[in-house]
Amino acid sequence: MNLTPKEIVEYLDKYVISQKDAKKTIALALRTRYRRMQLSQEFQDEIMPKNILMIGSTGVGKTEISRRLANMMKVPFIKVEASKYTEVGFVGRDVESMVRDLVVNAINLVKAEQEETNKDKIENYIVNKIVEKLLPPLPEQASQEKKDDYAKILKSMEEKVINGEMDDKIISIEFDKINIEFNDTNLPPEMAKVQESFSKIFTAMNKEDNKKEMSVKDAKSLLKNEATSKLLNMTNIHAEALRRAEDGGIIFLDEIDKIAISSKSQGRNDPSKEGVQRDLLPIVEGSSVTTKYGVVNTDHILFIAAGAFHLTKPSDLIPELQGRFPLRVELESLTEETLYKILTQTKNSLLTQYKALLGVEGVNLIFEDEAIKAIAKVSHRANEVTEDIGARRLHTVLEKVLEEISFNADEHKNEDFVITAEFVHEKLDIIVEDNDLSRYIL
Repeated sequence: MNLTPKEIVEYLDKYVISQKDAKKTIALALRTRYRRMQLSQEFQDEIMPKNILMIGSTGVGKTEISRRLANMMKVPFIKVEASKYTEVGFVGRDVESMVRDLVVNAINLVKAEQEETNKDKIENYIVNKIVEKLLPPLPEQASQEKKDDYAKILKSMEEKVINGEMDDKIISIEFDKINIEFNDTNLPPEMAKVQESFSKIFTAMNKEDNKKEMSVKDAKSLLKNEATSKLLNMTNIHAEALRRAEDGGIIFLDEIDKIAISSKSQGRNDPSKEGVQRDLLPIVEGSSVTTKYGVVNTDHILFIAAGAFHLTKPSDLIPELQGRFPLRVELESLTEETLYKILTQTKNSLLTQYKALLGVEGVNLIFEDEAIKAIAKVSHRANEVTEDIGARRLHTVLEKVLEEISFNADEHKNEDFVITAEFVHEKLDIIVEDNDLSRYIL
């Protein structure tokens, strides 16, 4: 992924307002990974990733930054919640499963690339198999004239299948038996392999006829899996996926504050919390994790951790784990102006989404600028008087403002419905002024 730090920040700016420091830190970390890959193997082994810890209230953009990075980057990327892992010996997910999840993500990424590269071959395989069923072959003793006519009909039929003109036709087609691949990343690799072996045995024992009658449209999707398994070299895909997971993988570890133990608490609230931190240490620092596709070395996987740290602080994490996240960045709380920009400047903003949704019913929703400012003001006020949930408050406020028009949309078909500041105040002022109502409704 050859993007400069400025290009990465520009991309994130379309979706996340403010938080310049966080964007800059992440952009530099990603660019450093690209620079490292251009060096000799000796240097590559020496340069370790600088893991990042993002600190900020809920709803300020931590998760949104990670979600947009996943869409933008062509590297293995997963987002996991630290709170769902438990210490070895307790019931729950083993921390090593996050690395296995990353490998599965890498395999899907490489497989999708290979499918795109071999798109023509896959399509030819599908079309040929369907045409065989729609157009029986000519006998070998047919005259040359008939063979020429047949070639023209065959070409015409192929075009019709490609264009979807034959999608409704019912054909009887035979499929190869496909082994089901299990990707339960919480299972130890040895058990996963045993499970897969049993799957292959049962598939081989199943003597059921694989010939089925279905529409051409349905056959296309089922044949795509068959074509992919026949035309792509899965061994090479797995090897490339392991390499990419090791050299370019990114794990976004959300809610890391939930496994910190507050210094104010008497004893340990949850005996597994500190254990999860200790289990994370070797993975974050660098260790070998066994997966059913091979061993993955985590030395060069980039870890980005994030947490609100309302009840705890970063120093409540065990010192060894704190040291694994040398880059710290604090995200700003959202102001009234920032909330306004989120509504007006982000790509596919909430306002755009609501306009599109009600547009389905034929309602042309129009937001006056003063109305948008009023929504931002009410959201900011609600964040101040109740819990601060950041930009997520906009969802609640907008839903309350548009509840009635959304419910009665059928009565306003082909109409312009203008949302004014007065309309917003009429819907929300009573709720905002009453602290109890505000707490429960907004």
